[in-house]
Amino acid sequence: MNAWTAAALVLLAVPMPAYLWVVARGTAVRRLAGAASLPAAVGAVFLLLPQGYGRPAYQDLALMLAVLAPAGTLVFTRFVAGRRHETHPTHHSSTET
Repeated sequence: MNAWTAAALVLLAVPMPAYLWVVARGTAVRRLAGAASLPAAVGAVFLLLPQGYGRPAYQDLALMLAVLAPAGTLVFTRFVAGRRHETHPTHHSSTET
């Protein structure tokens, strides 16, 4: 184990449980923030591991994650919000006469 893989292990061991805790048990805004910041930590791990293993071509995975993660978070939240709206419809009283 070299310094690069040790840094990746620290990134996996320290912030990941905190992010997962926030995503699992938080308010809606905190869950969204946790879901949006989790790929940043994973991307950092995906940048450190190729350096540790001497395989710079594997950094492409981190770059793809950086591009696709924000869009994936938005699609996921839109999907969850749509499902919640379908299962718990709000009843609006009609004020038209």
